[in-house]
Amino acid sequence: MKYLEDSKGLDIETRLSRLGRAPAEHSGMVNMPVYRGSTIVSETLEDYESRRQSDPTANYGRFGSPLSRALELAVCELEGGYRSLLFPSGLSACTHSLLGVLRAGDHVLISDGVYTPLRTFADEVLSRLQITVQYFSPTQPAELAAKITQKTRAIYLESPSSLTFEVQNVPALTATARRADALVVMDNTWATPLYFKPFAHGVDISIQAATKYIVGHSDALLGVATANESAWSALRSSAHDFGEIAGPDDIYLALRGLRTLAVRMKRHWDNGLKLAQSLQSHPAVDNILHPACPGDPGHALWKRDFSGASGLFGVALKPMSQLQLSTFFNRLRLFGIGWSWGGYESLVMHVDPLKRAEPSLALAGPLIRVHAGLEDASDLIADMYQALDAAWEITSSRLDPDNDDAPVAELSKRA
Repeated sequence: MKYLEDSKGLDIETRLSRLGRAPAEHSGMVNMPVYRGSTIVSETLEDYESRRQSDPTANYGRFGSPLSRALELAVCELEGGYRSLLFPSGLSACTHSLLGVLRAGDHVLISDGVYTPLRTFADEVLSRLQITVQYFSPTQPAELAAKITQKTRAIYLESPSSLTFEVQNVPALTATARRADALVVMDNTWATPLYFKPFAHGVDISIQAATKYIVGHSDALLGVATANESAWSALRSSAHDFGEIAGPDDIYLALRGLRTLAVRMKRHWDNGLKLAQSLQSHPAVDNILHPACPGDPGHALWKRDFSGASGLFGVALKPMSQLQLSTFFNRLRLFGIGWSWGGYESLVMHVDPLKRAEPSLALAGPLIRVHAGLEDASDLIADMYQALDAAWEITSSRLDPDNDDAPVAELSKRA
């Protein structure tokens, strides 16, 4: 592809405007057309046989199209991998990355702070497939080394951790995995391919929930997994054997979203950091969980390994009654209450309960997850403050254990 080849050595924002484009091959269209189809026909038997020999997947729509390959090539170059594959959701990319490298009897070590649906898959599906699942502390590399066995086939990372945002020492963890001949799979959605380069840090398979920042507009579901050369065969086989394929309209929206990724990420980063730092002084806030904030336990690692941050972070509140917590959420005007993140809109979610193998944070009150969207930062700060003020002014039941609106239970005590 001319546009892909010409992007080498250019600034990232210039590359994002060109990756995955080939106007000369599509009647001059600036954007890649949407390809919808299942059957691919050949004019002659010789043409059919030639395509089947050169690429067995080229003869049927389930194995991709020029549109899907354009997005795969673009994400792969951004991540720094060998090849990429699209999946119908971020979770699908996570699960099939593990299914591709694990077999019955294998042992997998998973960071204790991973995305909750991935944790559910590991506990309920991998264990059913006779794969031993064990968790390790996201901030203790030595714990990983102590738990590796001769049957450890894969190590699954997510940095920062979902919900609690611990930054992992990825180079140290991948070095430990390499000594044990184990593959490293990592969820890189928080930082995107722009702000963390997984393969430069020793990762074998990197995952993007493209639903989030790559799509960027909360209107499509998509996952991408990128592998290095040694892990590529396992990843590809898992996707094809399970019949995984993403829809063309979602792929188109992701490729379109990629064009503005750098611009949007700068705004998410700026808004998120401003909001997080402003909340540190509110009397209702106990702690801010954001690695880009100076003073955060993971700040030094973030500064060393990352080139930016996203708009997603955690806020640990002081003990609150259920009435106070409800008041806070209900008074918000600019923050939607809902799952997902990475779109242009700001969101907030109550984390309840916090699932961990072992308590790693001393949280006295509720934990909320915040996504700073693309709105004006001062408006977001004002909205968050007025909602917290309204909740914090309700004091009569805040510390009364006999009241029905007693403080929300300590999340640190919930396994």
